Amino acid sequence: MTDVPRTRPHTPPHPLPRPLMILVAGPYRSGTDDDPRKLEANVRAMNEAALVLFRAGHLPVTGEALALPLLETAGSTGPGDAVFEEIFHPVAERLLSRCDAVLRIGGPSEGADRMVARARAQGKDVYPGLDAVPAAR
Repeated sequence: MTDVPRTRPHTPPHPLPRPLMILVAGPYRSGTDDDPRKLEANVRAMNEAALVLFRAGHLPVTGEALALPLLETAGSTGPGDAVFEEIFHPVAERLLSRCDAVLRIGGPSEGADRMVARARAQGKDVYPGLDAVPAAR
């Protein structure tokens, strides 16, 4: 019986980048006076950042993408009503618990700042801009 040489698996010198699930947090209502065009512009800005993250190899998510259809289905009459308060921020908070990190975009926003604070409290990375996010490819 001959001895078979044992080989160690090859370990790369640096860990390979991995895709992250990143919550894009930015203003939704702040500074809009609930003007539907301004609200939509804020959602568009978050979606544009999410697209950049996706193309960098990550899985971007926004609370708005999940909350807004639920609000419509639940019969919300507009931002700030009782249904909005029941659903909007709690969706983002539950979503954050599943994410690896947060990307903070845009201007002042109490809700986005709350997501950043919660992410830090959970030990998650918080990126202050797209340039700070590591590539996954």
